[in-house]
Amino acid sequence: MDPDKQRARMVEQQLRRRGIADSRVLTAMGQIPREAFVPDAQKHNAYVDGALPLSHGQTISQPLMVAMSVEALQLAGDETVLEVGAGSGYQAAVLSKLAKKVYAIEIIPELVASAKRAIADLGIDNVELVCADGRKGWPPGAPYDGIVVAAAAEEVPPALVEQLREGGRLVIPVGGRWGQALQASRKRHGKLETAELCRCVFVPLVYGG
Repeated sequence: MDPDKQRARMVEQQLRRRGIADSRVLTAMGQIPREAFVPDAQKHNAYVDGALPLSHGQTISQPLMVAMSVEALQLAGDETVLEVGAGSGYQAAVLSKLAKKVYAIEIIPELVASAKRAIADLGIDNVELVCADGRKGWPPGAPYDGIVVAAAAEEVPPALVEQLREGGRLVIPVGGRWGQALQASRKRHGKLETAELCRCVFVPLVYGG
């Protein structure tokens, strides 16, 4: 089956049938070629219902986790968004269809380089990829209307709360290495009001020095 048909089937079977209802998210997931963000050895698995390995012990998240995370941001299209743990760049590419400006942080230089190439090859021009420590956020782009973290933290990094706009939404997996809760929060009066979306397993958030 060609990639376009695989992508359409992914949207229908893995996302829509499992409760992803935001039409903008479904459209974005149907537009971004996941195969452009996976290693050559994994391209035949680009649309499997699961995470796939990248270099340096990192992964590209399961499509459902990507869709659930970006849907929870409740984006309308005019927002500035921060992604922490950009990895392959796939989620940043999806966000490029949903927000006005996307800043994406990745701490591993080799992944930053490959993600930049993939995003440039697709002609995406509203994503800025930076090599930095995700727990510190990215102050130059703050405040953010939404922040999504694609790696697990034992607790929410305070810098991310500080850089989130009042009323903005933060989506992050919180917990230990082998089990976390994907949390969606809204900032109210400087504090987070949090709900659990589901249980999940993400790679740990890699910290810098």
